[in-house]
Amino acid sequence: MYTVFPRREKPQESAYSIPEPDAIIEPQNYKNSEAAAKNSNAMRGLRQLARRLLSNVPENTVYGGPKQQSPSQRVTLANLRQKHARGEPISMVTAYDYPSAVHVDQAGIDICLVGDSAAMVVHGHDTTLPVTLDLMLSHCQAVARGATRPLLVGDLPFGSYESSSNQAVDSAVRVLKEGGMDAIKLEGGAPSRISAAGAIVEAGIAVMGHVGLTPQAISVLGGFRPQGKNISSAVKVVETALALQEAGCFSVVLECVPAPVAAAATSALQIPTIGIGAGPFCSGQVLVYHDLLGMLQHPHHAKVTPKFCKQYARVGDVINKALLEYKQEVESKTFPGPSHTPYKITAKDVDGFLKELQRLGLNDAATAAAEAAENIESSSKQSSGSG
Repeated sequence: MYTVFPRREKPQESAYSIPEPDAIIEPQNYKNSEAAAKNSNAMRGLRQLARRLLSNVPENTVYGGPKQQSPSQRVTLANLRQKHARGEPISMVTAYDYPSAVHVDQAGIDICLVGDSAAMVVHGHDTTLPVTLDLMLSHCQAVARGATRPLLVGDLPFGSYESSSNQAVDSAVRVLKEGGMDAIKLEGGAPSRISAAGAIVEAGIAVMGHVGLTPQAISVLGGFRPQGKNISSAVKVVETALALQEAGCFSVVLECVPAPVAAAATSALQIPTIGIGAGPFCSGQVLVYHDLLGMLQHPHHAKVTPKFCKQYARVGDVINKALLEYKQEVESKTFPGPSHTPYKITAKDVDGFLKELQRLGLNDAATAAAEAAENIESSSKQSSGSG
């Protein structure tokens, strides 16, 4: 036999509710202006519903690439160009997960870079080389969920774009479609990398260049060494930046170069320069999230923390102090106290619970439950009395 369910009451009409058949007015009844208006609203609701049902993606998402941008809600390339034209400095900070992205977002930072520096500050490697594209995509996705205002730029990691322009475009497409980024960043100024940058731009993806110290090239640089410290190296920095501009890059990062070299590059370019260890004459600045917050005091991190970084806080000290205090309270059994034991059971239900435990032969468990109930009640009274 089939169960007959009672007919549901008609729900309240909403902007997307489907009107009942008798709510649709036939053409011959259009003489009644009130009925015509009702029918017009009904048909509008049907069209809105159809648009929703035809898409299997969230309403605010147009496609799987960069997030929908609005000048009042999100930083765009146009906003950055306007700031650059007005001579206003551009701020950029790295982020690697949802919490750091939320912090960067709330601070009103212009650009959020999901950097391959995650390999070092998040995963504990000595260099940026071990991080993979798939791992970078995971970081990008987390950051995209947390940062809704800044322009989101994802680093192409080592090994994801050097082989060919086709490989570079494929990797860049994944960073936008899967990672939710607005643009990509790639390192270096070798002809093959400049060609890769041009191919990515031609594919319709915004590219940020990176010259000077390029951490992915430490194999040939002989380590994390500043660049532009002699005539030929300084000229190369400027020429490479110009070549990346010619390839279509919207901005160039200048890392670990002398201030006069950075000033020359900034003057020669028509696009913004973002400095990191390059002095005050760039169009903007970028720092690594963990570095500027002073989050890590481990000897490994102290070894790789750059000389140019200013610590705006010592968050690591606060974290260490909090963890030590937590450990001490756990060991002294002062945490959790009454204020952090919020879930209650009535005395009547405790008695019933104890009887059931005894019926099941769990006498020790019943004794433990009774002692806990008495202890909690006593602690609560003392807490309320002292308050």
